[in-house]
Amino acid sequence: MADYKHKGSPAYLFGIVLVAVIGGLLFGYDTAVISGAEKGLQAFFQSATDFKYTDALHGFTTSSALIGCIIGAFLSGFLASRLGRKKSLFVAGILFFLSALGSYDPEFLFFEKGVATKGLLMAFNGYRILGGIGVGLASALCPMYIAEIAPASKRGKLVSWNQFAIIFGQLVVYFVNFLIIRSHANDPDVVAWTNAIGWRVMFVSEAVPAGLFALLILLVPETPRYLTMHGQAAKALAVLTKINGEERAGEILLEIKSTVQQDSHQRSEKLFAYGFLVVFIGCMLSVFQQIIGINAVLYFAPRIFESMGVSNNMLFTVIMGVINISFTLVAVFTVEKLGRKPLLITGSLGMALGALGVALSNVVSLPALVPVISIMVYSACFMFSWGPICWVYIAELFPNTIRSQATAWAVAFQWIFNFIVSSTFVPMYSWSPFFAYALYGVICLVAAVFVWKLVPETKGKTLEEMTAFWRARK
Repeated sequence: MADYKHKGSPAYLFGIVLVAVIGGLLFGYDTAVISGAEKGLQAFFQSATDFKYTDALHGFTTSSALIGCIIGAFLSGFLASRLGRKKSLFVAGILFFLSALGSYDPEFLFFEKGVATKGLLMAFNGYRILGGIGVGLASALCPMYIAEIAPASKRGKLVSWNQFAIIFGQLVVYFVNFLIIRSHANDPDVVAWTNAIGWRVMFVSEAVPAGLFALLILLVPETPRYLTMHGQAAKALAVLTKINGEERAGEILLEIKSTVQQDSHQRSEKLFAYGFLVVFIGCMLSVFQQIIGINAVLYFAPRIFESMGVSNNMLFTVIMGVINISFTLVAVFTVEKLGRKPLLITGSLGMALGALGVALSNVVSLPALVPVISIMVYSACFMFSWGPICWVYIAELFPNTIRSQATAWAVAFQWIFNFIVSSTFVPMYSWSPFFAYALYGVICLVAAVFVWKLVPETKGKTLEEMTAFWRARK
């Protein structure tokens, strides 16, 4: 008998999670690829003769993927319930792949190559929205898949790796974009090349990890929870045995069957079957992750550092990126020791301190180093708390039979408020930097109180224990 039947196979679990977090990497890659391509893209469409490519149109084009993200998040619940977690992730991979190819060659079949037109702009945004749907699906399904595969004692750590993959994906695409431009650095007209071809190469570079993800996801198993809920207990037991060992696998399967048998008739497909509170907490965790203002800082970091009088703003942006990666690892290696709530509360208080430090610097004459350090403290505290831990909670908070639906709603709220924060920061910051950061600081304090009072600790609990917890609270 294989040894894994006694103890489980860590290598098998590691391989499954490694494939799943490629979805997180694609999430980060797709959302950040526009940063290097947008200038060349703008120059290309400004050459159009049948319409004027305004700043407003460019703003929509650079953020059109967010529309897809919201759509994908809402679709994730339906697809996860109907197709399963694995097949839905495969769909996400295909969407990433098609978006990469389409963004590279939006003229395909219908338009003249290299000629900017209104119709071509619509086609390009269609491909970006397609990729956004992939992002929305991956953002909901990757943490869900990992949570439903992982043992309770490792779940928080493994789901946190998904957040690390998202940030790593952003850094990878920054580096890829840099190499693409650098490859033509000796070209006498590198700007013309970038405007005509460079932005296309940046988009199509995503096809490599997207294609790899779509192929590899076919090799991983469906989650035991989904299999059991759809009458495939034998397959579920085989997966659980490989991960947990034979004895523990049998115990987990009985727990899963118990929740399925109790809930399948009365509660399946009913979002508020366990009451309003569990869905409210899950959605509000997503809302707080965005309205504490982190994306305003990440998206506009160079602008913020420049306003603080920092001469080399891109250098400080890179330094902040390194800090972000480092502190995400803090969460990965402490979430199972310290728990979810302590990290969220500590991170909220640290972010409040950093945000209020920046706000104060805008009304009191302080050395430039003070707001710079405050911004980095704010960002670092997010990276070990709300960044990864919110995804951990979304993945493990909801009962088994409503997880796909509730997760879809929570992630959709996240993308909606991502858009709201990103679109309101610049006008609010231009009106009053003090107000902008003071507001974020106060919201961070409210977030800490919300977690302290309402959010349950899920450390060490199985998904079935969380199901029982919410049934008892109903």
